[in-house]
Amino acid sequence: MSLIAPYLAVLLLAVAAHLGWRRRRQRLDAQAHAQSIAAGLNEPATLHPVVDPARCIGSGTCVRNCPEGALGIVGGKAVLINASACIGHGACHAACPFDAISLVFGTARRGVDIPLLQPDFQTNVPGIFIAGELGGMGLIRKAAEQGRQAMEAIARGRPRAVDADELDVLIVGAGPAGLSAGLAALERGHRFAILEQESSLGGSIFHYPRQKVAMTAPVTLSLVGLVRMNEISKEDLLAFWHGVTLKHQLPIHYGQRMTSVRALDDGGFEVQTGSRAWRARSVLLAIGRRGTPRTLEVPGEDLPKVAYRLIDPVQYAGQAVLVVGGGDSALEAAIALAGEAGTQVTLSYRGEAFSRVKAKNRDTLAALQQAGRLEVLLASQVERITPDQVLLRRADGQTRALDNQAVIVCAGGVLPTPLLQEIGIRFETKHGSA
Repeated sequence: MSLIAPYLAVLLLAVAAHLGWRRRRQRLDAQAHAQSIAAGLNEPATLHPVVDPARCIGSGTCVRNCPEGALGIVGGKAVLINASACIGHGACHAACPFDAISLVFGTARRGVDIPLLQPDFQTNVPGIFIAGELGGMGLIRKAAEQGRQAMEAIARGRPRAVDADELDVLIVGAGPAGLSAGLAALERGHRFAILEQESSLGGSIFHYPRQKVAMTAPVTLSLVGLVRMNEISKEDLLAFWHGVTLKHQLPIHYGQRMTSVRALDDGGFEVQTGSRAWRARSVLLAIGRRGTPRTLEVPGEDLPKVAYRLIDPVQYAGQAVLVVGGGDSALEAAIALAGEAGTQVTLSYRGEAFSRVKAKNRDTLAALQQAGRLEVLLASQVERITPDQVLLRRADGQTRALDNQAVIVCAGGVLPTPLLQEIGIRFETKHGSA
């Protein structure tokens, strides 16, 4: 017994230390959850996890597999403690050893509109198909699989184009679903095009604010075959898709934002973008739920210096940059830019205060403002953008001119739901269901 006693003491100390760490961790998670609720940030905007407390044993596996830190352990059970950080990739769902996590859209308070789809991904409007995030599937590998299956359904059941100026199928969106559908269309010899409103492919992946993207199961792509990606960075995944599109010469047309869809008398469709009209026998919508960036609708917004997301703060080093918006994305962009040497950062928001933002972002912004690293102009709106200035209108009616080389608008997005409803596509509102 005397020989065992030292080992037993070490074991007991280790167990006590672990239990103490778990209690501290749970206290911090409970505090973060309470702060999220108090700040109004507990309503998820996208696909998110719901934990079944009867199945959850509080192992923390889901917490460890969430790179965004959206999950925590509260009261011995997993809880979504930071809904605003959740981006819906579903790594927690795949990691849970007891199948205690479901991925759902909407909550009891905040509904999310999802289009009604048939098993072949066709909407109630014959000839219009939806795959990927817009249809309720945010997981990368499953979105890619849906794109391939939807294209197979189009090939089986839809007529091919006859006129030379008409496509067999027009694919809208160059994310995983759209690119996978494009590969399937190419394999079947269809005449097609892929439209992308952004200047780069990737869809929602392009906007992920982190390094790791979880793909916990292989996916089969037409012309490529079985692709195994257990854990892959955002950058590597985008590089993979770029390589695939270059190798197979997928016809992707960038900067083409869909503005309308019109059913033609002959059963085909006309899709209007900013620069032209596209005719196709079938349309596959593979667009995300970020929607089209919300614009300011002011003179000069079409200047090349205006962007709707921050990709790399380094490219703005030494410039005078205006960030517009009052959400976390705007604050995070301003904070990142303020970290670049010589960058003059101004954050403009029409509201009187930043109410629905993370406490950490609010505190960091205040510290940078106090240190003179950036300027915050509340109750202000952009009135005009010129090549070398921005005119801001204050609440008192006064106008202020800022020297400026770049404007980054972080005002959210507009979903195409009204546009699709105009052509008769039916939606259902999800309140916390799959």
